[in-house]
Amino acid sequence: MIKLLVVDDNPDVRLQLSEILTSAGYYTDNAASAQEAIDKTVIDSFDVILMDAVMPGMKGIDAIKEIKQIRPKTKVVIITAFASIEDAIEAIKQGAVDYLPKPFKLETLLNIIKREIEETTFEKEINSVDMDFILGTISNPLRRKLIKLVHHQSMRFMELNRELSLIDHTRLVFHLKLLRDCGLVAQNANRAYVLTDRGVRVYKGIMILETFLITDS
Repeated sequence: MIKLLVVDDNPDVRLQLSEILTSAGYYTDNAASAQEAIDKTVIDSFDVILMDAVMPGMKGIDAIKEIKQIRPKTKVVIITAFASIEDAIEAIKQGAVDYLPKPFKLETLLNIIKREIEETTFEKEINSVDMDFILGTISNPLRRKLIKLVHHQSMRFMELNRELSLIDHTRLVFHLKLLRDCGLVAQNANRAYVLTDRGVRVYKGIMILETFLITDS
């Protein structure tokens, strides 16, 4: 379950944000001060903390470093009505992942939360897989082509074989097995091959690398 913490000294803001985030499907807790937020992170782990920058007592920005020491993986987003470049730079230096000035659009806030959660999920997944195995698997140009093909549309075995013009079907069986063992492709209910969530991220990484290499040349 994704856990969020809303930190603001204004009870109306805490209530409004908590209701919005709960409606969006997130488990949401709240704190009225930076110190209370620190105390709560000692007890519980939050995926994202939305922290007001200026509150009575300890400032939100000052609490970031301590929170990151307790929960290094927690993402902290600073929210403030007094936005400045200097404050934004300081928040990032302390460990914040983003800086959101008030007033802000709800869509912007939800997109930031979604992005940070996806990044956290990706980091956890990367830590649980054999990177050498994945990199070795995608080093083969035919397997990279397979990833690109099934990214654009789901394809059955014979469709892939025709697209690749392979005479020996066993080659395709071998390459698909490696991709499946890496968790990059799977078969849907129609027995067509599709990219997994991990496969989609690997595809994006391949495209970024290829674009970089082309630009660099």
